[in-house]
Amino acid sequence: MTDLTPGDLVEIKTGKGLAYAQITHNHPSYPPVVRAIAGIKQTRPDDVAAIAQEETAFVAMIPLDGAMRHAGAPFEVIGHVEIPEDQRAFPTFRMPIRDKKGEIVYWWFWDGRGLSYDTELDAAQEKLPLREVMTGRRFLELVSGA
Repeated sequence: MTDLTPGDLVEIKTGKGLAYAQITHNHPSYPPVVRAIAGIKQTRPDDVAAIAQEETAFVAMIPLDGAMRHAGAPFEVIGHVEIPEDQRAFPTFRMPIRDKKGEIVYWWFWDGRGLSYDTELDAAQEKLPLREVMTGRRFLELVSGA
């Protein structure tokens, strides 16, 4: 599904500058989990390992290499670096379950192994990433702050 492995640091050329993402997890049934690193840079920093220690803007499931090719965004793997401690556990994703009218009836939470659910989101659950396979175009919009 992807040639990228956890720890790979990817530089993506956007219309606003250079964006960075790191592969954090692979799952046998889904695309890789990727953390987008906050901020756009105009030039690549000398210390690429330090990029991985910067703040996470968002987390997504996306076959990053194929999605960037499909979106026409130039990218390259610039290193394989340690995943920050706070990003090592497989993230929990949320997914709305809707009725026939499109109203959210409850939420599923998936941690890479199993599901749980709740009828309402608390403040912490609202911040969980959605369980969806993001498109390359949407990833580029989010990572570049568009």
